[in-house]
Amino acid sequence: MTEAQVIVLATPVFFLLIGLEFAYGKFTGKNTYRLYDAMSSISAGILSQLTNITVKALGFGVYFAAFELLAFKPLSTDSLWVWVSAVLLYDLCYYWNHRAGHRITLLWAAHAVHHQSEDYNLSTALRQTSTGWMFGWVFYLPLAILGYPPEVVAVAGLIDLLYQYWVHTEHVPKLGWFDRVFCSPSNHRVHHAVNDEYLDKNYGGIFIFWDRLFGTFKEEDEAIPCVYGTRSRLQDWSPVTANFQVYRERWAETKCTPSMLDKLKLWFLGPEWHPRPNNSSDFNLAFTKYEPKASFQQRAASAGVFVAALITVSGLLWFSEFLSWQSITAGTLVAAVLMHIGMHLHRSSDCASDQ
Repeated sequence: MTEAQVIVLATPVFFLLIGLEFAYGKFTGKNTYRLYDAMSSISAGILSQLTNITVKALGFGVYFAAFELLAFKPLSTDSLWVWVSAVLLYDLCYYWNHRAGHRITLLWAAHAVHHQSEDYNLSTALRQTSTGWMFGWVFYLPLAILGYPPEVVAVAGLIDLLYQYWVHTEHVPKLGWFDRVFCSPSNHRVHHAVNDEYLDKNYGGIFIFWDRLFGTFKEEDEAIPCVYGTRSRLQDWSPVTANFQVYRERWAETKCTPSMLDKLKLWFLGPEWHPRPNNSSDFNLAFTKYEPKASFQQRAASAGVFVAALITVSGLLWFSEFLSWQSITAGTLVAAVLMHIGMHLHRSSDCASDQ
């Protein structure tokens, strides 16, 4: 069974848990969902999965070549310790990949998609990048040198990815000792927050002790509620727009920057760096969430396009191993256009939070 098919089989479980979280939020008076925001996040995930099946072979091919040419000694897939240690070491590589994705703008341009939602719920977990494949594979090459077979690393990566789904919720409180060892909802809420106190903390995927070891851990403070989103606010529901936001903004700034050194800094220093820094004021945490008004008919039309795209993409993912790359690419482009249009089926730009 392919990774894409595993994702398809897991999708009903994802939606069931989203439904349960939504119902629980309504019941307790703390709803963390908005229709367009949730559809936007899931649409970004759909587009990411489609992109992965067309380009993931690049990273896999490089890893396989590194394993064949550079491995000290290939490890046996029959040994349990190989699989267990692979998950542990994969998460260490993920930590540095994730940390670099926040501190190097070229990598942040890809990773920012995951953080753009101004809500924090299980649909946010599905909000994934479609451009992370360009550089992310580099961070896992040490595993090839250590001799971990490609199939072992693929399974470790899938475990790491699936684990992180459940930590995207506001409804699970602190968990005591668990928070000190594992990435938990409390720890990951801090990671998604844009508060000064929480910014760029808690990068671990499964284990949080990497952050404790490398000095990036921050405990959630109940006196400082987490505020979610990115400081360069997206204010658009389209997953296509989301994936190109930071690239577009930095490219525009690069063209207007005369110094070649500063042009490079714009891409290789942190996303907060600019040639002409604006220190006039701190980031305003009291912003109004992006929520253009839409009629019932507009919401229904957007939801209809979303469901159609979801069904179509599920079919593409399930049968991807039998389809040509041209067919998959064409399907990806069609789905991207549909989701872009579907997320723009509203006319009003007046913003008002419905929470």
